[in-house]
Amino acid sequence: MKKPNKQKFTVEENETIDQCLERMKTEGYAPTRRMEEPIFQEVNRNGRIEVEPCGRRIIFEGRLE
Repeated sequence: MKKPNKQKFTVEENETIDQCLERMKTEGYAPTRRMEEPIFQEVNRNGRIEVEPCGRRIIFEGRLE
């Protein structure tokens, strides 16, 4: 089966950015774009639910080399 031209790679929880880029390279992809998505959590304060940021998710888009 043929590999797709583009694929997204997410930096996992216990993985560094360099390890993710190395994983991309071993699968034959070169990074073309970096995206960051915020992660939010709901917090109950004084009976009100507030949404606050608690982290971020880093995603790389790669193309076949």
